[in-house]
Amino acid sequence: MTFYDRITHWYLINKRDLPWRKTSDPYAIWLSEIMLQQTRVAQGLPYFERFISTFPTVFDLAKADEEQVLKLWQGLGYYSRARNMHKTAQIVVIEFEGVFPSTYKELLLLKGVGEYTAAAIASFSFNEKVNVVDGNVFRVIARYLNITTDISSATAKKEFAALANELMENRDSALFNQAIMEFGALQCVPK
Repeated sequence: MTFYDRITHWYLINKRDLPWRKTSDPYAIWLSEIMLQQTRVAQGLPYFERFISTFPTVFDLAKADEEQVLKLWQGLGYYSRARNMHKTAQIVVIEFEGVFPSTYKELLLLKGVGEYTAAAIASFSFNEKVNVVDGNVFRVIARYLNITTDISSATAKKEFAALANELMENRDSALFNQAIMEFGALQCVPK
């Protein structure tokens, strides 16, 4: 049994029931990824549910008052994320007619969307074969392959992305990315 088979099997049995996992809608996935930056899932979940309820589409978020967006965001901190999110919703509506770009490279052009978020949206929404590499993924791969590379080094991200790509075996990237991130969050914790 390969690493891919083991980690995805574990995930299918143990995954948390989270609303953004029940959709391939890039808007919902984007919201969840922005909200969960530097935020635990337990803390971010009620915010996500309020945002989706108040702004069910990117059009709703784009036409909202910034004050309304910031009020719903209150308590998550890093208010620049909320402002960028609001601005990006407006860009998606105006420049892309409400349709999120569908590739990793195009997603990177959106304000507030970095490599991790672009990879998550591209993988989970559009099944693009791209790795999501975050702290959880670093830990899982480092421990599984007994790698001692300092994850803050200049070459670490590239090294770990290449290793994640090998472990994914050119199979279902969305399933693999969700599985390795969940395993890192629940089992392969920092300490």
